[in-house]
Amino acid sequence: MKVVIVGMGIQGNKRKKFFGKEFVYSVDKFKNADFKSLYDVPIKDYDAVLICVPDKEKIKIINYCIKNKKHILVEKPLISNSLKILNNLKKAIKKKKIIFYTAYNHRFEPNIVEMKKLIKSKKLGKIYKCKIFYGNGTSVLVKRSRWRDKEMGVITDIGSHLLDICLYWFGKKIKFLKVAELNKFENRAPDHAVIQLNYKKIKIELEMSLCMWKNTFTCDVIGSKGSAHLNSLCKWSKSSFIYRKRKFPSGLPNEKCINFKLGDPTWKKEYLFFKNLVNKKTKSFLENDLIINNCFKKISYSLNKNV
Repeated sequence: MKVVIVGMGIQGNKRKKFFGKEFVYSVDKFKNADFKSLYDVPIKDYDAVLICVPDKEKIKIINYCIKNKKHILVEKPLISNSLKILNNLKKAIKKKKIIFYTAYNHRFEPNIVEMKKLIKSKKLGKIYKCKIFYGNGTSVLVKRSRWRDKEMGVITDIGSHLLDICLYWFGKKIKFLKVAELNKFENRAPDHAVIQLNYKKIKIELEMSLCMWKNTFTCDVIGSKGSAHLNSLCKWSKSSFIYRKRKFPSGLPNEKCINFKLGDPTWKKEYLFFKNLVNKKTKSFLENDLIINNCFKKISYSLNKNV
C-alpha cells in the first residue's frame, strides 16, 4: 500500500515514522513537503491518504479521496455542523467500496485494551459507574495556535477520545448526555469540562482539562463483582491496569495488577489495523463519527447557553 500524508504537523510526522517504504509523498501548504496540494499528486502513485489537517479542511479532502477511490485514515475528530454531510460521505464510501477509518489511537493503549477485555468477560458483574479523567497542561500552546482555541476547545480535542473510549468499551447506545461543568480558565474556548453519560443503567462521568500541569489519565470502573482502575498512558510514563475482585460480604479484594512500560505502541498498531482493514476489504460506514457528532451537537447547545 502506497501512502500519502496530508498535513505535516505533529501528527503527520509521528505517523510518517511507521510507514517505511509505503510512504511515498508528503503534502502541506505551509511546511516543507513534496507537494503543496493533494490535487497535484499523481493519482496513480498512491492507494491511501492519511489526513492530518485542521477540522474544517478535512471534508473537502475526504471528498476528493472518495472520488478517486483512495482509502482514508483521518485524524480524530471528524466534525461537521451538518449530519447530512456525514451521511452523504457514508453513502459515497459504501458505493466506492473504500476503507474509511477515523484514528483514535488510544484504543490501542495496552491498559485500555485490558479494560475492554475485562468488561467483555463480565467479571465485573453489573457495572454501576465509570469515571475517566484526562488532562494535560497545553492551554497556553492551544491559545497560541491559529486554529485550536476555537469553538468547543478541549471537548473536541480530548473529549472526542473519551467518547470514543466509551463506544469501544460499552457500545453505541448512549441513552443520556449532560454537560455538568464547562470552564474557560485560560482560553477563549473551553479548557475544562465535565460530561455525564448514561449507557442503560451505567453512570459515566468524563472530565477533561488543558489546565492539568502534569499529564494525567485515570479511570475507575465499579461493578457488583469488582472494580478496575487505569493509571497513565504509555506515551507519558509507565501505565497500569488493576483488577480487584470483590470479597463478600466485605474485606480486602483479591488484586491483579499489570504494568506497562514507557513507550507509545499505539501509532504502529493503529496503522497496522488500518492496513489490515484495507487488505481484508472490511466495510466502514462512519457510524462512530455520527454518534460522536450527535454528542457534540448536544454539547454545543449547552456551550451556547453558557455563553
